[in-house]
Amino acid sequence: MAQPAPSLYLFLLIILLGPLGIDVYLPAIPAIAESLNTHVDGVQASVAIYLSAMGIGQLIAGPLADRYGRKPLGLFGIALYFSGALLASLATVVEVLWLSRVLQGFGACAISVCVISGVRDSYSLEKASRIYSYLNGVICVIPALAPMLGGILLTWWGWQSGFILMYAYAILMALLVILKLPETLPVNTVKQKKLISLARYKPILESSKFRFHAGMVMLFMAIIIAYISMVSVQLMVVMQQSTFAFSLWFGANALVNITASFSAPKLVDRIGRKLAIQASVGLALVAGIWLFVAQDSLAPLALMIPVFISSVGISLVFAVSNAGALAPFAERAGTASALLGFFQMTGAAVLVGLVNLLPFGPMVNFALVMCLPLIWLGLHSYSDQALFKLEEAA
Repeated sequence: MAQPAPSLYLFLLIILLGPLGIDVYLPAIPAIAESLNTHVDGVQASVAIYLSAMGIGQLIAGPLADRYGRKPLGLFGIALYFSGALLASLATVVEVLWLSRVLQGFGACAISVCVISGVRDSYSLEKASRIYSYLNGVICVIPALAPMLGGILLTWWGWQSGFILMYAYAILMALLVILKLPETLPVNTVKQKKLISLARYKPILESSKFRFHAGMVMLFMAIIIAYISMVSVQLMVVMQQSTFAFSLWFGANALVNITASFSAPKLVDRIGRKLAIQASVGLALVAGIWLFVAQDSLAPLALMIPVFISSVGISLVFAVSNAGALAPFAERAGTASALLGFFQMTGAAVLVGLVNLLPFGPMVNFALVMCLPLIWLGLHSYSDQALFKLEEAA
């Protein structure tokens, strides 16, 4: 007798651990820097470290899920996440905070793979597609609410309380996984002899379509990481906004993201993939120019209007390029997806780190990141014609 599929609500609750690991502590970044007696840049780097660990983990979490099962991987990920959050709450130097974020990032990656694989195992393709949309919707809602909660925790109980919330929620999720989540690994799953095989990724990297779309996803993800890394300091320290005001601005952009994400598929169907990519790059360029011109302004709108504009472009690119990168690889979608996730998280985080080494201010560096997609689009438009094959993508 077939085992009943896990509850959708269980998957929705578990997936929250990932975005919670970023958004709750953003309002506390200046306070953490002061408490650890370090420059705020060091604390901001913890965001990129978390996302880099999530990206690197993609390359091994998938094979681990296939070899040992979804439930053991999920529990292992929650244990890592809990350990990282606990370590962060006890940190007295920034290096310990960095280590804690590595643990949390690897844990969040394992949790994500457990959920995504579990949905794919448990539901029909049509229903799974709807559930993935629900998961994305929940992930988009967290940035609208978590910073406000983080600001309240910071005001009343200090910066450590955000990490305490993370590991308390991890304990709750571990109990739910143990008690309520069945193992969903199909009995006919092919288990690779090697957990990591570089040869497995070679044919994917040789695809010009994959390179183009993965590059687009990476560059637009870099915009997100650059924004998340600098927004709390720029609004709360440079522009002297309150914690509550920061939460409102951050939440406003989350609402823009939600609206754009749900509208993007219909807009892409109407204008086509090629024009959607071009429009996304154009929006990012406009936002970058705006930031460059307004770099010395202390008005929050000088930062947030370009962010709103770029968020629309990000939604369009993700609607086109996530599917476009995987379209040629129906027989190896898992491997291609892992490689795409690696570029999206780790590649984008490294890119932002390199740009931040430039001797400019945060607004100019952010503007430069927003202009990079134009270069990528130009290179591929005239070299391998990948842009003009977009209409063929499934």
